[in-house]
Amino acid sequence: MRLLTRARLKASRAPRAKRAADFDRAVAEFFMRIALEEATKGLGRTSPNPAVGAVLVKGGRIIARGFTQPAGQAHAEVMALRAAGPRARGADLYTTLEPCNHYGRTPPCTLAILEAGVRRVISASWDPNPKVNGKGIAKLRRHGVEVLTGVLEQEADWLNRAFFKAIGTGMPYVTLKAAVTLDGKLATATGDSRWVTGEPARAWVHQLRNRVDVILVGANTVRLDDPQLTTRLPGGGGRDAVRVVVDSHLSLKPKHTVFTQRSKAKTVLATLEAPEGRKARRFTEQGVEVWQVREKRGRVDLKALLARIAQQGLNHVLVEGGAELYGSFLRERLADELALFLAPKLVGSQGLSWSGELGVKLMSDALALKNVTFERLGEDLLLQARL
Repeated sequence: MRLLTRARLKASRAPRAKRAADFDRAVAEFFMRIALEEATKGLGRTSPNPAVGAVLVKGGRIIARGFTQPAGQAHAEVMALRAAGPRARGADLYTTLEPCNHYGRTPPCTLAILEAGVRRVISASWDPNPKVNGKGIAKLRRHGVEVLTGVLEQEADWLNRAFFKAIGTGMPYVTLKAAVTLDGKLATATGDSRWVTGEPARAWVHQLRNRVDVILVGANTVRLDDPQLTTRLPGGGGRDAVRVVVDSHLSLKPKHTVFTQRSKAKTVLATLEAPEGRKARRFTEQGVEVWQVREKRGRVDLKALLARIAQQGLNHVLVEGGAELYGSFLRERLADELALFLAPKLVGSQGLSWSGELGVKLMSDALALKNVTFERLGEDLLLQARL
């Protein structure tokens, strides 16, 4: 979802703020948008770290770019500094997130910035990580680097919404994606659902899969649709997310494609059954991980499952069906965002409704959507909203 916001340029809250008077807002936003484009290249590849982009500018021209690499490798600022080499001295560094100032798997970005002789740092978001959260900016200012913050802050915050939620709550960000007819049906009365939407909508979904950490589905979706749950982009690019199938009582058979098809990402079965049990061994022998999750009303406790996903360092979960799972996430208020494709088709009252039972008796109790946007993709309409 794209948030159309009026970018804000915050002057430094330190005494050096007066030096920002000669800084052009339009120029700052121009280069920060390029940094945001760099950041998108890391989406789905950096967790548990945020996806960050950086550009180095000197004499009004970009001299280097970079984006954060997978966890344990270089951050965006360091990638850009390495690419620039000695040219970084005296340059302006645009970064979509406050530079880190602590030793983790990599040294602090502030150290690299100071050693490179960067003149000024322009950042978008403040890093909510307690290990950073203003400390990086403070360190740079103490050592004489001018720092401006808040350039396209809301756009940058949105880009890293999954990271922000994971840091703040210890839970992953959850997007529900569904493709339905205009009368709200996932499938016909016989269970047929191929295809509700057209090719442009399906291509958009693969772009989304390429940017999330986990794709999660229920047992019925596997049983009826036999999905691959992989990312298939033009030219064979893209990256597979971790595939998680919720099957409380291990009713599925190991023959389904999601279990037999090889992927660079792991496949997980979330169940109430013990991994050492006979039914579970049929899957573990095929390389599938079996997670025993605590029970809630006879089924896998979804909140506990999300917590375990977060413990694996996975920030963004995409739920792709089916109706029972959608309903559970909505009833338990575990979803953050909705991506709903509306196809110009009707299948009638006997079709399978997408949202499951929500227990809403009064219209005043209906789940409200916020920040709703619409986009046309071929003949279909994509509705995106916050829950």
